[in-house]
Amino acid sequence: MFTSLNDVNLNALLQKNFTPSPPAWEDQVIYFLLLDRFSDNKESGFAVNGTTPLFTGADNGNAVTNSTDAEQWREAGVKFAGGNLKGLTNKIDYLRDMGVTTVWISPVFKQVSFDEHSYHGYGIQDYLSVDPHFGNNNDLKELVDTAHAAGIYIILDIVLNHSGNVFSYNPDRYITTRNGATFIEPRWDNNQYPVTGFNDATGQANIPFISGAPGGPDDAISPIEFRHPDSFTRKGQITNWDYEPEFLEGDFFSLKDIHLGEGDVNSYVSSAAFRNLCAVYKFWIAFADIDGYRIDTVKHMGRGATRIFASVIHEFAQRIGKNNFYLIGEITGSRAEAIDILEITGLNAALGIADIQQKMENSVKGLEKPDSYFSLFRNSENEGKGSHTWFRNKIVTMIDDHDKVTEGEHKRRFCADNNGDKLILNALALNAVTLGIPCVYYGSEQLFDGQGSGESGDRYIREAMFGGKFGAFRSKGRHFFDKENRVYKEFAKILSIRKQKMPLRRGRQYLRQISGNGFAFGYPDFINSDEIRSVIAWSRILDELEIVAAINTDFVNELNVWVTVDNDLNKTGKQYECIYSVDSNQLTTVTTVEARNGKAIQIKVPPAVFVLYEMK
Repeated sequence: MFTSLNDVNLNALLQKNFTPSPPAWEDQVIYFLLLDRFSDNKESGFAVNGTTPLFTGADNGNAVTNSTDAEQWREAGVKFAGGNLKGLTNKIDYLRDMGVTTVWISPVFKQVSFDEHSYHGYGIQDYLSVDPHFGNNNDLKELVDTAHAAGIYIILDIVLNHSGNVFSYNPDRYITTRNGATFIEPRWDNNQYPVTGFNDATGQANIPFISGAPGGPDDAISPIEFRHPDSFTRKGQITNWDYEPEFLEGDFFSLKDIHLGEGDVNSYVSSAAFRNLCAVYKFWIAFADIDGYRIDTVKHMGRGATRIFASVIHEFAQRIGKNNFYLIGEITGSRAEAIDILEITGLNAALGIADIQQKMENSVKGLEKPDSYFSLFRNSENEGKGSHTWFRNKIVTMIDDHDKVTEGEHKRRFCADNNGDKLILNALALNAVTLGIPCVYYGSEQLFDGQGSGESGDRYIREAMFGGKFGAFRSKGRHFFDKENRVYKEFAKILSIRKQKMPLRRGRQYLRQISGNGFAFGYPDFINSDEIRSVIAWSRILDELEIVAAINTDFVNELNVWVTVDNDLNKTGKQYECIYSVDSNQLTTVTTVEARNGKAIQIKVPPAVFVLYEMK
């Protein structure tokens, strides 16, 4: 364990061969997991002497059979559940066999010891140590080595904007009454607050708030370089999340804002704390051979700090042969803003753009015209970017995630409603073979259906894959690593084809007009219904190669439709072959190009199914 950055011998760590970066990140399939909720290394069929049996349908709801059990299950969802690095290491084959090529892991660093609710990893207390709930530093290195041996890259989730709850205010303004209690609440008003002291291992502010403050490994903040009042802005909690500079300087509730520096993007002067954070994250690359970072809350860091960090990390990574080390920023807001931030700061890709996730989900469920999703890319000229050259590798897209900020108070996974369990394969397929770098949220391949409201509502979309006390489907004591699950098996086939067919990874993208009779063509739309039950078809084109993909949002009826294809690439009489369908009788069947709406082919799409047809 390191107590100071001076204890780190970075040059010694660099005396080895590092894993090169992938040449093209759009070729990757990312899998995002909350480490605490993924695997505890006790699952039968996976772990040596594993004791947790595989979930069956009869286990659904076994944790909520009475009100007492249900309350215990809910309470288990806001605390550490037991997932660890050894468990994830043991599941690399599960991920590889599905077709995952990159794993994005929630923050692994040591959390404040007195907060049992910081299982998510975003409340860091020690930046140079793995949290003991998850294992130790060498366990992380073993995980990365195992993943690399299996051809899988590792992206770590990191936080620069704030630390955990490492000190306590002595607030002198804003008397607040809430739930019958009256107290003084430190809210941002552009002025600093007095501080009682750094928090000790029990959460009491008993440690002097001074440079080099004393204390053990569970006290205050580590390494010792961060034990300085100037490491923090000390301006209290954010209440207006869209007001600048409040969202740049305020605390995330109890998480304390780190003072990163001052100035605009072109004249930014970094702080000592920020320079120390840069040293921390260089260390983890060198120590564990990390391949990329997902950077939390980029909006709240500011563009000056983000640009300096991107430059520091990219230069360091190039020094050790990682020429395409990927920095993915959590950027909430519009595509235009994401483009602006990426180009100014040097981040590689954006995650969390508000409209993409919701429009993708609604298109698959027939709740919104598919053009609303596909036009996000087609109309990219509004932001001055060609879609297939920019969105191809600058946007990370996903159906579900651990926050679902667009859901408001009520959190829910894709499978929770609107026949999501019938359409989840379509959703995963659409995400995998449209523009962007696809990312799968853990449990989606096993049809997780969590939903719920109230305080800490996020828990309901953060079920434990290994079961434990807070398993999916309101269960406990059952794991969900089921390789025979229909969605897991079919999605693995789709990802295998994606890996083989470059147009599905790098090609241009076009939503296609369809027709039921071969004469009247148009895009899917609402017709005498509040839902669209239709085929949604699109093409991916690379050079002179075209692949047609289609999903059926009707989960009852098989549909036969004509689909428009590129008029110049296709001559009448040319054939397309079905290369994917859940109907084995459909595979290898061919359809012929005819002169309809320019050029078109007729395809069959079974209920709630995804198909692929390739130009022969």
